[in-house]
Amino acid sequence: MSAGLISDLFTNKLNIVQEAKTQIKIAYKMDDRPWVVGYSGGKDSTVVVQLVFEALSEMKKEELHKKVYIISSDTLVETPLIINSINQTLRRIQDEALNRDLPFETHKVKPKVDQSFWVNIIGRGYPSPNQQFRWCTDRLKIDPANQFVTDKVSSFGEVVMVLGVREDESTTRGNVIRSHTVEGKLFMKHTTLSNAFVYAPIRTFALDDVWDYLLNHPSPWGDDNFDLHRLYQDSSSGECPLIVDKSIKESAGSCGNSRFGCWVCTVVNEDKALTGFIQSGHDWMKPLLDFRNWLASIRDDRTKRMKYRMNGQVYFKEVKIEEKDGKKQVLIPKKSSRAKHYIPVDEYTIVQKNDLKTYVANNNIDLSNKIDHKILVQYEEESLDGQIVTKHALLGLGPFNLDTRKEILEKLLMAQKYLQHPDDPHYELISVEELKAIRKIWFKTGNWEDSIPAIYENIIGLSYDWEIDDRPLFNKEQISDLELLCDQYKIDLKVMKKLISIEKDYAGYKVRRGLMEEIGKTLKQDYLHL
Repeated sequence: MSAGLISDLFTNKLNIVQEAKTQIKIAYKMDDRPWVVGYSGGKDSTVVVQLVFEALSEMKKEELHKKVYIISSDTLVETPLIINSINQTLRRIQDEALNRDLPFETHKVKPKVDQSFWVNIIGRGYPSPNQQFRWCTDRLKIDPANQFVTDKVSSFGEVVMVLGVREDESTTRGNVIRSHTVEGKLFMKHTTLSNAFVYAPIRTFALDDVWDYLLNHPSPWGDDNFDLHRLYQDSSSGECPLIVDKSIKESAGSCGNSRFGCWVCTVVNEDKALTGFIQSGHDWMKPLLDFRNWLASIRDDRTKRMKYRMNGQVYFKEVKIEEKDGKKQVLIPKKSSRAKHYIPVDEYTIVQKNDLKTYVANNNIDLSNKIDHKILVQYEEESLDGQIVTKHALLGLGPFNLDTRKEILEKLLMAQKYLQHPDDPHYELISVEELKAIRKIWFKTGNWEDSIPAIYENIIGLSYDWEIDDRPLFNKEQISDLELLCDQYKIDLKVMKKLISIEKDYAGYKVRRGLMEEIGKTLKQDYLHL
């Protein structure tokens, strides 16, 4: 390659950077709407923050007329090394901005305690996320970021989100960006937040442009961009962007293979990020990987899940009966590339769909516990060509049952106890605030034995001042009496506990609006009316 061609290429790289900074200055001066810049710690968001920082540093002081908020999402289950790095970077950015008298403010956004990953998994029994049920993205990332933006909208009327999205990240991402673009306009309308707009200053950058800029422009706040590059040198590395728009959640992809995602991500079959960190010398994180792999492995275990949804709805998952090894076998559906799983039909009790309620009642079957009673539901349906076809189904799975939630908590606390974080001897995988929120949820759903304090003290060896007001109404003897009475009068114990908890919540109010609605919802749960 000739020297002239190399010179031209280098000039082109400089041009794209200068064009980006020039455009940033124009965009900043266009109006009084404050900017909210999303920072994830990855390469693209680092480029955006650095470009904005440099652009504003080159402007006159009188032109710096509005705030630039740099926000980073802390899901509370971030990979430990990355969240430490992000915290350090946010401090450095803030310090350097104060030093240069620039209008930057750095903030971390977190989910509300009652919406944290562990409160949903251990408290409510949510199954761990997968590609079909990625409940975590909304609760841990989108909602906290959107709440910050909404607060700024309330204060300023309108805001501009500045994001490190690029058209060449993927075909889907490029199509989404272009579909929201208005010809001749710098700002795109946010699709889910009113009075919020999106600005993507590096949308035309290619991957080479990103790295050329970072490796040739030192960080103005003192970070080492070469360290960032080393993180990406492993082929398993990727970036988990700060997502602020539910309409592009799917195009953002999974963060499970990313260096910048959650350590407990179960959306992918294999967590290459944690594995990569351990292989590169951070073997203190092995308890995290072991726990993550175990949590992923139990997701579809029928002994770990209730056989109805959180609202009490019973549903059916159709299965096929196939001939294998000379006998009829039930084909258990498996996701992705996992091998097919067969169970002989003779291990099941075949129950007609219309007789299911009677069968469950006569055999005292509790659909919420850990026993899988191997019920194969049989029913008939009319096919498209008018033929009557016999079909089979298993009871669909719902939340993790209470025994499993206790098991998850115990294993998580064990991992926390034996984790030796090199920079933080008091590093927590789950906070006491989350444990208190879980405790309240368990009380409301009938765990009156008050398991949380005992589990915590047994494993961690510490005792906290757990709120007295949150203790259950009855002691063990009274609970035993209630169980006997429910058995005598054939009343569902879980429903009775739920009704008593509802009454407790409304006790003391003069106007108990909503009480009858809550009681009605509890009595109408499907598993009571199969």
